[in-house]
Amino acid sequence: MSKNTVYPYIPNSVPEVKAAMLAVTGADSIDAFYADIPPELRLNRPMNLPPPLLSEARLKRHVEALLGRNIYCGQAISFLGGGCYQHHVPSICDEINGRSEFLTAYAGEPTDDHGRWQAMWEYCSMMGEMLNMEVVSVPTYDGLQAAATACCMAARHTGRRRVLVAGNINPDKWSHMRTYGRSEIEFAAVKFDRASGLVDRDDLAAQLSPNVAAFYMDVPSYFGTIDDGAALAATVKAAGAVLVVGVDPSSLGILTPPADYGASIVCGDIQPLGMHMNFGGGHGGFIATADDEAWVMQYPSRLFGMAPTEVPGQYGFGDVAWSRTSFDKREGGNEFVGTAAALWGITAGVYLAVMGPQGMVELGEGTMKRVAYARLRLETLPGVRLSHPQTAHYKEFVVDFSATGKTVAEINAALRERGIFGGQDLSAVFPELGQTGLYAITETHTQADIDLLVETLSSIL
Repeated sequence: MSKNTVYPYIPNSVPEVKAAMLAVTGADSIDAFYADIPPELRLNRPMNLPPPLLSEARLKRHVEALLGRNIYCGQAISFLGGGCYQHHVPSICDEINGRSEFLTAYAGEPTDDHGRWQAMWEYCSMMGEMLNMEVVSVPTYDGLQAAATACCMAARHTGRRRVLVAGNINPDKWSHMRTYGRSEIEFAAVKFDRASGLVDRDDLAAQLSPNVAAFYMDVPSYFGTIDDGAALAATVKAAGAVLVVGVDPSSLGILTPPADYGASIVCGDIQPLGMHMNFGGGHGGFIATADDEAWVMQYPSRLFGMAPTEVPGQYGFGDVAWSRTSFDKREGGNEFVGTAAALWGITAGVYLAVMGPQGMVELGEGTMKRVAYARLRLETLPGVRLSHPQTAHYKEFVVDFSATGKTVAEINAALRERGIFGGQDLSAVFPELGQTGLYAITETHTQADIDLLVETLSSIL
């Protein structure tokens, strides 16, 4: 790009304006601002970019052509999961979260943000009932953030720095937890058993010590495996640590809430509760604990409560323990809290209200039946094996293609050509599992979808 070209979408690109700005700062060139960056970190050549599109019409056509190359999950049968799932979204979820008082609200007050605080309180109440916990936060950015913050809460609560993390969690979550909590926490991974996909009990016991604040695990795990939470909780608590469990909320209609088997903090992502995939997901995290002041004061995020007003029989909704947040304490708060995902909390509240307890039971049962059917069909294919055949699963499971002589990448490319998105390729992030793919099954999959997957794989292999 020429240094003298004016670009309509780049502010202050007029040469005279740039010269004036440099004169004010005392720099002789833009490069002077980057003088402290070592040469080995610089590109030192022009970026490989196409010629600029200087008209809005040409730029629009170019961008639309790029977008047109995408194939989304509504155009294909998708078995992708790993943190973002294709669930059915009742139309009322979009209808309610699209209302102007919710969609356009940012962080208002009851005087100008009518109904938002009550809607959030209703969401937290329904989540608390499902989780069997009394305190639920407003949504954090996503489930990864919720997991990281939950570990920080455990460290502050116990006064210990070390947190053990199950090795069978989402690699992206593991990365985020270490990045976010690195100033407060010393993280260490606990091995998982390759045959079962479950936490390695011996490795966990060996790593527990008086300086361990918590053990974090997911139920179901990243592999979809369901561990014995009660046994793990007993081991963790015997060492004086607390158990933190990440949970898929769509599973709570059939799986025991982690609080019932000893979890002190429960967290997760509400994307399965009425949110579209949206090219990566509309995500929001949740954190839940018992109504214990020692735990409540460790929350960094807003908490909404209900209180009686001066008018008998009427109630108001607002913040609880505001003083613990960075809104009040600024840098002295537990953690910095910025824009959260309140709109998705309202959406999840609508979803839970529509589904009701029986609906969540049916969702969980239907998912597990579909998973069981898919596993039975897939293991009949020559060379195809289930990685954890003796372990119970929810929503996801690992398929091993190592004996087929084909890589997961090759198989997925062939599936895409036939209108199917295969499972997430695990061969790079979990090489010890071989050429494996993580397949996700939800209530949106029909028996015909699963049969078509098996038939297509049979023809490919």
